[in-house]
Formats: sequence, structure tokens, C-alpha cells
Amino acid sequence: MGKYVIKRVILAIITIFAISAITFFAMNAIPGGPFSGEKALSPEVEKVLMERFNLDKPVPQQYVIYLGRLLHGDFGVSLKTGRDIAATVFESFKVSARLGGLAALTAIICGIVLGSVAALNRNHWPDRVIVFLSTLATAVPSFVLATLLLLIFCIRLKWFPVFSTGERSYVLPVIALAMYPMAYITRLTKTSMLDALGQDYVRTAKAKGVSRVLVIFKHALRNALIPVITYVGPMLAYILTGSLVVENIFTFGGLGAKFVSGITTRDYPMIMATTIFLATLMVIMNLISDLVYKLVDPRINFD
Repeated sequence: MGKYVIKRVILAIITIFAISAITFFAMNAIPGGPFSGEKALSPEVEKVLMERFNLDKPVPQQYVIYLGRLLHGDFGVSLKTGRDIAATVFESFKVSARLGGLAALTAIICGIVLGSVAALNRNHWPDRVIVFLSTLATAVPSFVLATLLLLIFCIRLKWFPVFSTGERSYVLPVIALAMYPMAYITRLTKTSMLDALGQDYVRTAKAKGVSRVLVIFKHALRNALIPVITYVGPMLAYILTGSLVVENIFTFGGLGAKFVSGITTRDYPMIMATTIFLATLMVIMNLISDLVYKLVDPRINFD
């Protein structure tokens, strides 16, 4: 397993490097600059700012300078606010992590429970209802659901505050973020559970008189979770950073809001920092999910 982890770490470094390069050069390929839209700036002031942030140099040279600073843990400062990017990213991530963590926990628990119920009641009304609802949830984008929840429960019924204040403000964003992954996990769990229930070891356990509860939870569900774990890894990376649009709809000052603001204002250091942070998080989550395979199914061999 040690060799496998080392290989994955090396591959992760290469992946993050490739993502940073693509993002950096694509970002600079767009016409204009971060200060070109500032009408109050004179050409002389704009020139000084361009020199201050090395934006007057060729793009490949800018990238080399950025990588050198990044290797020393320096993400730079915001071109718009002058604040340290690293401090801004980690402060914003605390908000996104809480929102995304609640959504991920809701999606995983509800998805596994609903998928198991659907598998154990195959072709009966609970199965049909769950399949219908999961299909509907999969088809509705999170930003559409977030807008509907805001319109119905915040503006019309006024059950929840429009702006993010207090604990109650987390309810609707969590539902909007958790609905799609919950539906996907439900379908994965149902398919895997049906496959596990048809295996020989399950029939053998039933023939030996093992109780239905032990057959379901000790034998069937444990093996049915393997494909679910495959999806949970990248899902956590996506959902913990918070949906970009959902955070903006519910006015959460998380990492998603900073990323959208960085794009609209052409704040290059903010765009790079959030992209690299997300890529790193996704790679780590994928590695963790692969290692969890071994705990769930000891038969898996990384060699």
C-alpha cells in the first residue's frame, strides 16, 4: 500500500501542476486585464500597478514567478482588496466547509437509507416512490432548486430569513446542495444492494439461519457501499467547497462567493488560489476514498 500511496501523491502533484498551468494561461488569454476596467485610474497609475504585480511581463515569466512564490506558500495578495489571499481563502473555506459538510452528511445518510429501503422493497410502492423522487432530484439543477426554495420558503412563506443569519439560514442551502448527490447515492445504493443480495454468500447466510438484520447490514450493505464510496470521494471535494451559485443565491460569504467575485473582477491571484485549493482537495478526497476501499473490502489489493 505504501508504494501505491507514493504513486498517487506523485500523480496528484502532476495533476495540480497541470490544472494550475491550464488555469493560469487560460485566465491570461482573455482580452483585457484586472485594471483595464478601472475608470478612475490614470495610465501612469495603471502602469505602476501592472509593474507591481508583474503583469507587465510575458505570461510564461509570470507563471514561473507565481510558481516560485507558491512553492514557498505565498498565494499573493488580492488585486482588488490588497488582502492576503491565503487568509481570505481559509476564512471563506470555514463557511463553505460547514455548509458543505452538513450537505454531504445529509446526502450520504439519506441516500444510503433510501437506497437500502428501495432495494429491500423492490417493485413495491416504497421502491417506486423513491425511484421517482430520486429521478426528479437528479434532473433538477441545484441552482434551480435553490431559487425555488428561496422564493417559496423565504419570500412567500417567510419561514426562513432571506439573508444568511443564524443557524436556520443553513437549512435551505443544505437541502439545495444535498439533493442531487443524495439522489445519486440512492440509486447507487439500490443497484449495489440488489446485486449483493443475489450473491452466493448472502444465500448461504440465509440458509444457515442468520437473522435478516445481520444479513442486510453485515453482509449485503457492507459490500454494497464500495461503489458508493467511489462517488463520495469527489462528491465531498465538490460539496465541501460549496456550490458557487447556491452560495451566491443564499448570500453565503463562502469560498464559492470569493471565486465568483474573483472571476467577475479579474482578480487573478484569487482565481488561482481557489482553483488550486479545490483541485488539491479533490485529489486528497479521491486518495482517501481509495484507501477506504481496503477497510470496507479487504480483498482489494493495491499492488
